[in-house]
Amino acid sequence: MRGVILETPAHDVFGQMAMDEALAKSKPQDFCLRFFRWRGAGATFGYAQRVRDVEQKLPPGIGKNYTRRPTGGGIVPHLDDLTFACVFPADGMLRPADIYRRLHSAILTGLRRAGLAARLCSTGGDASPRGPNGASQCFIQPVALDILTEKGKILGGAIRRYGATVLYQGSLQLPEARRQSAEFEAAISHALAADGGWHWDVRELDACIRDEAVALEPKYRSPEWIRRF
Repeated sequence: MRGVILETPAHDVFGQMAMDEALAKSKPQDFCLRFFRWRGAGATFGYAQRVRDVEQKLPPGIGKNYTRRPTGGGIVPHLDDLTFACVFPADGMLRPADIYRRLHSAILTGLRRAGLAARLCSTGGDASPRGPNGASQCFIQPVALDILTEKGKILGGAIRRYGATVLYQGSLQLPEARRQSAEFEAAISHALAADGGWHWDVRELDACIRDEAVALEPKYRSPEWIRRF
């Protein structure tokens, strides 16, 4: 397995989700890393969440720029975060906890080298998106294997399997995350490469995957998808 960084243009929240699904469904044999380039603010919420609960907890000022992710988890605001996705063959790694531990341990190493005093969350939190207190919010309710600093959770992710392919969607939530995107992207990519034992090949997304993403984007804008639960 090789490492591939995919360069993609700026998109809104609907285009970003469509691109991740299209990439996952292409079932790449390489470990693919994609850093989002954002066009406008937005928010995403977990696949199994109830939209009526989610809408009470959305950040102000995003209007209708929110959609349901293909992955699980809770509400994630995309205002100033560094957002990224990893798509890769599972290679026998079946338990979600094993996937989170592998990715987050590597990313933690990179963030520490970038100067952050961070650690893995060892316990805690109910990852379920349903409950009596409304919709789960990823960066208010940390769970085991999230990355924390003394100020709270700064990085979390959610996954979905497409057969033998894993889609991981991650978010680094720091006030300076996008202003320092070059530094943090280098820290994350270098750490993942060291863990995987590869050098990155940087390329653009294949035309067939871009076309599939365009075809999928209306799904993520549709009330049928957003309001399905």
